[in-house]
Amino acid sequence: MTKTKTMTKQEIIELKKRCQPYILKESQPSYTYYQIKTQDCTITAYTSGKVVFQGKDVSWLEEEKTNQIFPQAGSDEVGTGDYFGPVVVAACIVEDDAPLKHLSIQDSKQIQDEQIRKLAPVIQSLCPYSICIVDNLKYNQVHEKHNMVDIKCRLHNQVYVNLIHKGYTLPKQIVIDQFVQKNSYYRYLKNEKEVVENIHFETKAENKYLAVACASILARNAFLEYWDKMEQKYQFHFQKGASHLVDECAKHFVQQYGKDELKKVAKLHFKNTEKI
Repeated sequence: MTKTKTMTKQEIIELKKRCQPYILKESQPSYTYYQIKTQDCTITAYTSGKVVFQGKDVSWLEEEKTNQIFPQAGSDEVGTGDYFGPVVVAACIVEDDAPLKHLSIQDSKQIQDEQIRKLAPVIQSLCPYSICIVDNLKYNQVHEKHNMVDIKCRLHNQVYVNLIHKGYTLPKQIVIDQFVQKNSYYRYLKNEKEVVENIHFETKAENKYLAVACASILARNAFLEYWDKMEQKYQFHFQKGASHLVDECAKHFVQQYGKDELKKVAKLHFKNTEKI
């Protein structure tokens, strides 16, 4: 797929800045400002002002104007793929992108944890936010009746409800990094007392919407802070993820603290539990 767009020199410069985290290769053929390659497309910016996008996914061109509308709200979750640690969902309202532009905010999975810890307090000082943390003991109790998708739907809805209860007005543009189809999302919430409607669901939203990226960072930071306390409490180093290294880590934990304590630090329905 190929698309061509005419842009000013300043817009061409801004485009490169936005793409910076995703650039795999960069060159400068004749009569161009630059040519960059990302995972999804090649972007060639000519000195004439013509910018050519070639690749399998250039759909974000149509979405670009929508993505830059403010205010916007977004939410994201972390911890759902980790055997140890809580599930965390955060929502954030970005009134204006100007105060955040210098921070190079993007999806938390593409930022080192050290930087996450620095960015989160800044975002919290500039933007309204809400964070829900489900510890492992509570998670294991709830999971007996509700699957992971169900739990995530309820938590995403709750962080928006919390913002409303804090006195904030949710903007028209509310975005969730899609983990389930919209119809299924609202079906899971059919028995909830308060449900936030008119939410837009989009895959890879944390790379397209600033509010979702901010929420991703806040959720990751809350997860890390909880992790720190968990390690301090048990004087034990936990492995992130759900790999064979986690299996070994879990075995050592059980040997040291017993099986009853495992439900306080791990998601017991993961296959890792069977392995240990």
